[in-house]
Amino acid sequence: MTPIKECLINNKTDINPIWLMRQAGRYLPEFREIRKKNPNFIDLCLNEELSETITLQPIDRFDFDAAIIFSDILMIPYGMGQDVEFKKNFGPKLGNLNINNILDLDENDFKSRLDPIYRLLENLKNNKKLKNKDLIGFVGAPWTLLVYMLNKLSPKNGLSKVFFHDKDLISKTLKILDKFIKIHIRKQIESGATLIQIFDSWAGLVNKDLSKYLYEPTTSLVEYTKSLGVPVICFPRGISDYNKFCDEVRPNMINIDYNIEPKDLLNKIKIPIQGGLDPKILLTNRENLNLEVNKYLRVFKDHPYVFNLGHGILPETKIEMVHELIKIVRDFT
Repeated sequence: MTPIKECLINNKTDINPIWLMRQAGRYLPEFREIRKKNPNFIDLCLNEELSETITLQPIDRFDFDAAIIFSDILMIPYGMGQDVEFKKNFGPKLGNLNINNILDLDENDFKSRLDPIYRLLENLKNNKKLKNKDLIGFVGAPWTLLVYMLNKLSPKNGLSKVFFHDKDLISKTLKILDKFIKIHIRKQIESGATLIQIFDSWAGLVNKDLSKYLYEPTTSLVEYTKSLGVPVICFPRGISDYNKFCDEVRPNMINIDYNIEPKDLLNKIKIPIQGGLDPKILLTNRENLNLEVNKYLRVFKDHPYVFNLGHGILPETKIEMVHELIKIVRDFT
């Protein structure tokens, strides 16, 4: 049994499992070499040979306990026919959303557009480098995908003042997203994913109607994934009440962000916990890194815990700091 599955099923592990969000990507020099030659990010995600290489790069370097596929949550709106591009030093930019086109979208057309992702998983599932490791597939949560699809760019670059005004559009979009996210989950599992993580990167934007926008849509995905026999991890970044989220949504594991004091979660959350460390700690020094990492390891010493970050690893991160991080985690007793 893999270390992460053991944590999920038996609530314990012989080691402290570790993997990092965005471990396959921008902080690695070998990834940057590939990226230079492949400026179109969507095309790169749809190149199963290069995506396989990128997925395995952090495994080759660091021997993490899980590989997460090189892809992006915005491959779902791309698969649904919305224009998606990534602009350097800006981030994603999406085209206008035609809800009628999406409502009429054929399931086979969606799967066909994303088929290279499923071939990537097929290629990885029997790779000897991943023996005794989990292969993580992922999706964006309905709320976060809704934000991108209607706002057409990352909220960090501005949020439309009329975003919440069209309730009918929001309702229709959430409903159709449920259908196609589930298709993407099913296809990833059929192709070899052993875990699914649901990223709700902009969950913190919701300050009312949490049931309508966060709990109910995500619960639908969690229950569906569980019905396929695969554990599911949720990362509702920025929410204030992780305990309430866990009670309502009931994932197998919760990934916490770095704004939450970890000791406040003890005796409240019963399921396994993942993550928490501020990625900026990796930009400091070894002494500070050791201090902060050990804080999480000590807090969760007697709670099922997978070490990870409270958000994706930053591009400026030095390789030697990642090696040091892994050493601290592996040496902890």
